[in-house]
Amino acid sequence: MLRVAVVGSGPSGCYTAQSLVQRDPEVLVDVLDRLPCPYGLVRYGVAPDHEKIKSLQNSLRTVLEHERVRFLGGVQVGPHGVPAARLRELYHAVVYCVGAATDRRLGIPGEELRGSWSATEFVSWYSAHPDAVADGFVLGARSAVVIGVGNVAVDVTRMLARGATELSPTDMPQAALTSLATSEVAQVHMVGRRGPSQARFTTKELRELSTLPDTQVTVNAAELELDPDYVDPSSLPAAQRRNVEVLRGWATAPPASGRHHIRLRFFLRPVELLADGDRVCGVRLERTAPDGHGGLTGTGRYEEIEAQLVLRSVGYRGVPLDGLPFDAAHGTVPHIAGRVVRDGAAAPGEYVAGWIKRGPTGVIGTNRPCAKETVTSLLEDAPALVGKAVPDDPTAALRAEGCEPVEWSGWQAIERAEAALGASLGRGVVKLPDWQSLMTAAQGSEPL
Repeated sequence: MLRVAVVGSGPSGCYTAQSLVQRDPEVLVDVLDRLPCPYGLVRYGVAPDHEKIKSLQNSLRTVLEHERVRFLGGVQVGPHGVPAARLRELYHAVVYCVGAATDRRLGIPGEELRGSWSATEFVSWYSAHPDAVADGFVLGARSAVVIGVGNVAVDVTRMLARGATELSPTDMPQAALTSLATSEVAQVHMVGRRGPSQARFTTKELRELSTLPDTQVTVNAAELELDPDYVDPSSLPAAQRRNVEVLRGWATAPPASGRHHIRLRFFLRPVELLADGDRVCGVRLERTAPDGHGGLTGTGRYEEIEAQLVLRSVGYRGVPLDGLPFDAAHGTVPHIAGRVVRDGAAAPGEYVAGWIKRGPTGVIGTNRPCAKETVTSLLEDAPALVGKAVPDDPTAALRAEGCEPVEWSGWQAIERAEAALGASLGRGVVKLPDWQSLMTAAQGSEPL
């Protein structure tokens, strides 16, 4: 009987477990996660007002409740936890589905100023990730600059313009709700260094900005027209062409009004964050232009935007995993069809899926075929793997390594505690925001 550990309980981990139990009628799968809560970025990355996408948790739940799948939360793999080599001794195979854990940086002066954050940090805060930094993102801010034109940039822009009426029904933690509801941020500038035809946001996300109550959305028609593919979008793929159509509509619409003003800017790249003491007070940007070869060139013309809050949203990046090889240039683990490669050869029993395999690309559904490819490789290798003796139940060995796994019943206790917290606040489910309250709830006690 094949025993497999899947490290990570987000979509790629759940799809890997699902593919394994569907294709092998006897395999037993333990899905390990550092956090006591499952679902990865679906719980901690999808915006709280996107209930339809968050409902994907229901299908992931079905996987984790399968009779041959077991969720083991609170299990750290690597430093301060279970060494990768020890994990390999406990299972016939290990599949790492750990995503891309950090964000890319701008590499410009002023990036360390107070008020300068990654969008990842902001998302973690309003999503109640237990590692999130303390509150204070919007404190004292009147104007914000979001650097990037992907869906995460749109998400954080939208959150800055949302009001208490729209946010209260979500599962956002109470402290974040209170902070955003009383925020004085009125201007939000979303800035891209390229043109509108190369933006990474989806049309659905883009359109949503114009549906926000009491919010005006504007674009600069002159900036849009710097992009040849905006002027003539006929050769663009359908998704980009739809984006251009939305932006063209905004550029020609009569001025609107609203307490919040979202400005979409293009062909501007940040060169410096400006300081007022130790706090950011603005962004200095250089005008860029297409170079005619698919790239950009600087024009030597600059402008400054006032901002007391700067959120960079320029991509995620994988980090090295203890005991595994790492391709620093791409932020991934070297692999062949999901098999981890060491010294030019596939390492028996070690696999990757998801962003740590292919880089931070694609949408949630992209993880399905990615997981299936890895599972195909694993099951091809299975006859050579099952000969190794492994424990009947690895949990005792995990405890000996200092872990105290949170099993599915512990996660259900967290769900009950979050429902009770929401009821006490006159809201729906409200997430517990810190390690102590999560672990207390997992042990069946009331959260602190």
